[in-house]
Amino acid sequence: MRNIFKDLKRKDHKRYLGGLDVFKYIGPGLLVTVGFIDPGNWASNFAAGSEFGYSLLWVVTLSTIMLIILQHNVAHLGIVTGLCLSEAATQYTPKWVSRPILATAVVASISTSLAEILGGAIALEMLFDIPIIWGAVLTTVFVSIMLFTNSYKKIERSIIAFVSVIGLSFIYELFLVDIDWPMAVEGWVTPTFPKGSMLIIMSVLGAVVMPHNLFLHSEVIQSHEYNKQDDSSIRKVLKYELFDTLFSMIIGWAINSAMILLAAATFFKSGIQVEELQQAKSLLEPLLGNNAAIVFALALLMAGISSTITSGMAAGSIFAGIFGESYHIKDSHSQMGVILSLGIALLLIFFIGDPFKGLLISQMILSIQLPFTVFLQVGLTSSKKVMGNYVNSRWSTFVLYTIAIVVSALNIMLLFS
Repeated sequence: MRNIFKDLKRKDHKRYLGGLDVFKYIGPGLLVTVGFIDPGNWASNFAAGSEFGYSLLWVVTLSTIMLIILQHNVAHLGIVTGLCLSEAATQYTPKWVSRPILATAVVASISTSLAEILGGAIALEMLFDIPIIWGAVLTTVFVSIMLFTNSYKKIERSIIAFVSVIGLSFIYELFLVDIDWPMAVEGWVTPTFPKGSMLIIMSVLGAVVMPHNLFLHSEVIQSHEYNKQDDSSIRKVLKYELFDTLFSMIIGWAINSAMILLAAATFFKSGIQVEELQQAKSLLEPLLGNNAAIVFALALLMAGISSTITSGMAAGSIFAGIFGESYHIKDSHSQMGVILSLGIALLLIFFIGDPFKGLLISQMILSIQLPFTVFLQVGLTSSKKVMGNYVNSRWSTFVLYTIAIVVSALNIMLLFS
């Protein structure tokens, strides 16, 4: 007993697990997660659940598994090399390979920004009766101010917290509505392709596995300072990054699944097809009553603003990487990337007649670009020259290329559907 008390007084215990250390590394994954519970996801999920019931839940499962593998892999690239995906492509691949792919990645970022700005505009219309066009302008101006002044850092946690609360509300509502759980479980694990579903399938896939998030994750993972020359330091960051990625992506899977489940249990069951986001506010009515529309619109606004910030940052990172630079909002190349993404997206909104359809198509565009980014990423992380001792194993390379092939095959199926 005396030895136990003597041991308790010691202050030189060796640290084995470093349990609290993990909280220092949670962040990059959550920042990326905001991107795949954005207005584009809301539209894709509500459309999937209302039109096809539980049958497309497998797309969320498949997409999330792909996302965990891809995000973990691209984070390794950032940690080991100190370069984002765009910088690494510029440095290690010929221009005729990197430039076209990075150009299409910028287009994907524009498509993402379009969806996020539209989501914010729809929310402003629900809250204040502001026309979509003017709501889009206000959303763009507000996000631009936050990006160019770096003030988004001051409210980033609040935005993530608010969107998370709404996500938890969707999950909580699963206990308030009549979910056909056997059908849901079957839908999660059984791939089916109902007639006319390919656009929705590709929209859900593109809304979850977003190309711009791969570029962004490889950039923001470097925000944690560590000694890139020290093998033990690198391995420590890699270990906690995996936890961050798994934790964040599983949260995203749960929220996206909850949206489809609720839409299936309410709209599909009643034979109602969701054709505008405003309809979806009724999903919160069992929990929030008459305040559902206001809370839903506020959540949509916060989701739109936060995800527009991340898409703008991603565009800045991609564009700066073309010139061999990392993202910095005070740098002209990063600024140009942000301006291109937000400016062109805003301009396109002026020509969109159906905002809900615009959201779905924008997410489909992301899935079309995705194979190019994945093939580029896998080529870099499988290169001994780029990754050194941290190069992909043969098994990892096989899995990553399989993901790229599956996404490519789905795109081909969309073309012939």
